[in-house]
Amino acid sequence: MLPRRIYQFFLIYLLGILVLLSLKYGLQLSDYVIPGPKTLWQTALEVFPRYALDVWNTLQVALIGQVMSIVLALAIGIPGRSTTWFGNFIKAAAYNVQAYPIVAIAPIIFILLGDGFLSRLLIAAMICYFPILLTVLGVMSEPVADVEHFYRCTGRMRWQLEVKIRAFENLHKLTTVIAGSATLAMAGTIVAEFIAANAGIGYSIRIALYQSDLARILVALLLIGICLSVYQGLLEHTGSLVKKAWTGSA
Repeated sequence: MLPRRIYQFFLIYLLGILVLLSLKYGLQLSDYVIPGPKTLWQTALEVFPRYALDVWNTLQVALIGQVMSIVLALAIGIPGRSTTWFGNFIKAAAYNVQAYPIVAIAPIIFILLGDGFLSRLLIAAMICYFPILLTVLGVMSEPVADVEHFYRCTGRMRWQLEVKIRAFENLHKLTTVIAGSATLAMAGTIVAEFIAANAGIGYSIRIALYQSDLARILVALLLIGICLSVYQGLLEHTGSLVKKAWTGSA
């Protein structure tokens, strides 16, 4: 699974590079506009160690932000599964907060928390949590009629057991969306770094943009893609292990 993900990313990345090079030589553009293969190679050798550390820095923030988003989605989704006034209020509040674009909220976050770790973490979690929340709400709002009916008839049904039954029945959906949300967590962190942060690969991309250095941006995109492919592959593998363990204990 993991080697295939990396292979697929390299194939997509190389196709993108070939498109850029076709435009470069077809329109006779200079290296200043679109760098040639030699410039790309030299730039990669020059910035690789520093950019690798920047990507690792970004991944750490994204990972913590994703964990926060999962906890937040569960904290909202489990009470919000009910059709009571409180459950509907929680869902409405979550939807309304998500309606604001992150670029409108980000300046407030940076003013209050500065341009350091906490701001990046909060923005990553905010971007990442909503798709997880929607999945949690969908899963937790869908009864497993036969199983739940048995426990209700025997008087053993509790809300904790109800949550466990519905999560177990839809474990594949939950693990899939958590693995997929890694992309949003990484993207959210990079967006935060690009807007106003002082560290991470998004910050390095912003510096390269100000210098009109497309070669450095392309190297950064390569490292981001490799890192994200490995991270998602590990999440999917972990999800399959959890599913097997939970199924075996049932």
